[in-house]
Amino acid sequence: MLDTLIRIKNKKQLVENGKTEITRKARDLALKSLEHALAAVDPKKLLKSKVSVEDSILQAGEYTFDLKEFSHVYVLGGGKAGGSMAEATEEILGSRVTSGIVNVPYGDTHRTGTVRLNYASHPVPDQTGITGTIGMLEIAEHAEKDDLVIVLISGGGSSLMPMPRSNVSLEDKQTLTEALLKSGARINEVNAVRKHISSFKGGWLAKKAYPATVLNLVLSDVVGDPLEFIASGPTVPDSTTFSDARRVLEKYDLWQNAPASVRKLLVDGEKGLAEETPKAGDRAFERVYSVILGNCRTAAVAACRYLKVEGLNTLLLTATLEGEARCVGTMLGSLANDIATCNEPVPKPAAIIAAGETTVTVTGKGLGGRNQELVLSAALKLRATEGVVIASLSTDGADGPTDAAGAVVDSGTLKRATKLDSKPEAYLAENDSYCFFSKLGDLIVTGATATNVNDISVIIVF
Repeated sequence: MLDTLIRIKNKKQLVENGKTEITRKARDLALKSLEHALAAVDPKKLLKSKVSVEDSILQAGEYTFDLKEFSHVYVLGGGKAGGSMAEATEEILGSRVTSGIVNVPYGDTHRTGTVRLNYASHPVPDQTGITGTIGMLEIAEHAEKDDLVIVLISGGGSSLMPMPRSNVSLEDKQTLTEALLKSGARINEVNAVRKHISSFKGGWLAKKAYPATVLNLVLSDVVGDPLEFIASGPTVPDSTTFSDARRVLEKYDLWQNAPASVRKLLVDGEKGLAEETPKAGDRAFERVYSVILGNCRTAAVAACRYLKVEGLNTLLLTATLEGEARCVGTMLGSLANDIATCNEPVPKPAAIIAAGETTVTVTGKGLGGRNQELVLSAALKLRATEGVVIASLSTDGADGPTDAAGAVVDSGTLKRATKLDSKPEAYLAENDSYCFFSKLGDLIVTGATATNVNDISVIIVF
């Protein structure tokens, strides 16, 4: 049974936008598979499936902790799933939690008792995020060897837990963040920069918490689950350097226009005048343990399982999808055409699932997100074959700076656009996919999902 909180709110309209019965059926299956994907990555359910307490024994994944050995249990962290994870942690540990702070997005509706939920901004950080992060650092600094610090990490944590370093101001960090998000840089590259202008990310929180025991509970939103890049790895070793951070800015032509304070900090770091982020082998990580609760593969497998039950020949193409959104869209559109005409690589009725995170290099002045841009590009490739649908959404419910999670297209999308005098190529050139799909009524709307494990794309071909 699906949780009503994560249903696609406008699913009925999206299905009815299909002009034939077979296309409506394909739309319905595509959207329901995405709902099953979202249900599978509910943070509270995932956390409770891997974390439990019996008597005094805390079991977290493969790790076991005797709570009798700890004087205090603190809960820190942040991310789009932070509220749900904090709720679940309190329900498991009860009165054993001493105190805590978790930074969550504005509008989060979860409720906790001992752990304070601190509301902050995403994707561009704000002062309230800094206030919460300062509180976390104060708790970590007071933690002793016989204390347990549970750190809840999920996607969005980098923006929600800001702590500018040196003379870098909040305004400087905001300016740089906005530029990086528009540059087309991969999340690993963005976070390499974030870690080197922060006093919290890149292992610094673990450094502050030492010698306490640290247990990281992580919901991954980074392809491949590299701990150091999920929320910029506040409690794990950082393999990147100041030079790496500078190279990212140079690669995307952001160095010359980067705030002077950022450029000075990175140059000072290259010269050894600013301390590098903590590296592997640092004693701060001797008592740090990490458990991955779920990721985009978890969501993709659930979507595949549903579609197989519905009788479709199903292929999980990849759970490590990356690349420029419009290029990936062209590929998925071509793949749908191959299935429709050649029954390859999967015979009809077919379903292809791909999960990961694409990027958008913003050159236009429009509004959109990577999932919307992906399916708009796919629509341009689709041939006029009935019963072919491509849908894609961001699992956090917000695709780029929009109120949509993604969008859905079929082989009749371009014909409908022509009747509205909408030229898809022009919208794509302006990175204006949101306005294109808004006119067609084909935006996928979920609202905030309180989870975040990258993106899920689905192809249905009858």
